[in-house]
Amino acid sequence: MKVAVLGFGTVGYGVYEMLKNADGLEPGSVLVRPGKDDAEFKVTSISEITEDPDIWAVAEVMGGTNPAYEFVSAALRAGKHVVTSNKALVAAYGPELEKIADEKGVAFLFSAACGGAVPFLHNIALAVESDKILSLGGILNGTTNYMLDAMQSRFMTYADALADAQALGYAEADPTADVSGMDALRKIMLACAVAYNMLPDSGLCCEGIESITAEDVNHIQAGGYTCRLVTSGGLSESGQLYAYIEPVLFPANAPECSVLKNFNMAKYIGENSGQIVFMGQGAGRWPTASAVVRDLNDILHGKRFMMRPDCERVAADNSLCEHKYYVRLPEELADALPAEKTDVYDGIARVITKEIPVQAMHDFAKESRKDGSSVFFAAIGE
Repeated sequence: MKVAVLGFGTVGYGVYEMLKNADGLEPGSVLVRPGKDDAEFKVTSISEITEDPDIWAVAEVMGGTNPAYEFVSAALRAGKHVVTSNKALVAAYGPELEKIADEKGVAFLFSAACGGAVPFLHNIALAVESDKILSLGGILNGTTNYMLDAMQSRFMTYADALADAQALGYAEADPTADVSGMDALRKIMLACAVAYNMLPDSGLCCEGIESITAEDVNHIQAGGYTCRLVTSGGLSESGQLYAYIEPVLFPANAPECSVLKNFNMAKYIGENSGQIVFMGQGAGRWPTASAVVRDLNDILHGKRFMMRPDCERVAADNSLCEHKYYVRLPEELADALPAEKTDVYDGIARVITKEIPVQAMHDFAKESRKDGSSVFFAAIGE
């Protein structure tokens, strides 16, 4: 079966090469920008793909939402199966694209959009057929994990850790989506859509690693903790969906402490299965390309969807999730938090809070920063 590829960057090249040796699959046309069509298999118009009767499926690896949404919609409407690694696209338009796929009787799969080669969404989609997912999440961004690991194991500053990640190709020239937490937040949005048939697109709490300093790392490590950026999603006892991302401090014996460099650790807890954990490369040409081809193989074997056609957009509610937090903030703000312990030195307070709602902690940090106050916080894990 011929597969067209939309985009010929790092991942697009990997997909095209893997298709040459994949059982039952072969590469078709590749969509590139005008002026980049320097080979016979490259085309510059989506119509050359949608109108080609020999194209069985389309692999979208362009990134971004536009023109990706236009192109993927056109491919689905033309009766082509579609797989994508584009988390931004699925987070923004997943339900709409799934409805088109359902109407046309074709597949729309996106396991490559979360975790690279780590088969997280793939296995959640299988699990929900026979089990109830209680919670899910984990370390879902290799760039920030690499940076945090470098700061804690090699004592690098934030700026140096970022520069190192960029030099190795783990971080983009504009790293905002990674370091702000937005990249991983989109992944938990997709995981919730697969697990619960609900796509949270508002009410989300997002705290990345932009505020951590070398001094914070020193203080955290002196307390016997390791910091990781962790996503969390699930259903509260009242049935409300929660979804958020924030730094978390783990004691030395926690498995998250062994997730080093740019690796991911995704997990879910099933009512019957208990905790299931996946580890592996979360990004890069070949890990992501392998996940794209895995989805194509799933279509060959009859799989048609990960997100159901009636997937509902909902607001996340993070007010019922509570943790203790480690917070670094100006001394004059320390009394604003319910504290178990407060240390003050040179105008800086470091507070261990009592249990407070996730939403309240994120709101406090956001409000405090409006006047220029420097705040870092991390949940205290078990």
